[in-house]
Amino acid sequence: MICRPSGAITNFRPYLQSGKKGFFAGFLGGGAPVDIDLDASVIIFDQNKKMIDLVWFRQLKSVDGSVHHSSDNRTGDGDGDDEVIHIDLRILDPRAKYLAFTVNSFRGQTFDEVDNAFARLVDATSGKEICRYTLAEKGRHTGVVMASMEKTISGWQMTAHGTPTSGRTAEQLVGAAAAEI
Repeated sequence: MICRPSGAITNFRPYLQSGKKGFFAGFLGGGAPVDIDLDASVIIFDQNKKMIDLVWFRQLKSVDGSVHHSSDNRTGDGDGDDEVIHIDLRILDPRAKYLAFTVNSFRGQTFDEVDNAFARLVDATSGKEICRYTLAEKGRHTGVVMASMEKTISGWQMTAHGTPTSGRTAEQLVGAAAAEI
């Protein structure tokens, strides 16, 4: 899936909701109550696919101040999106060519145990949902390179990947993300 938003996106929010077989109404849900700690992250790469910055639960703000993570939600409890990453493209490091969005299971539970998880891209100015990606790939993997955005001549373009990988932290997903973009 490639998402080409109409008009310029200057500020948007990738949202993560989790679910373990119906227990939580978003990212975590399941038969017996089980907390699965899924973490959303964004990896910023230059044109050579070299990492410039990484925003995740251990670094909630990019060096240039353009990216802010809402903080780690370890259970999926509560209403609304579990984790939100705010990105202001107007002040993003000018070297940035790619943004890779990843999800990983910090506690090491596999995606065989996850149901009803999705991520979405929302234009923060209008509140309009631009894209939604359902994390439906089952398997023994602990991470997913969910989507990426690329800076093109006509603006930013988003591509869904959904590529399963291994890694319990965003740091461990950098290589897989670089290979996907």
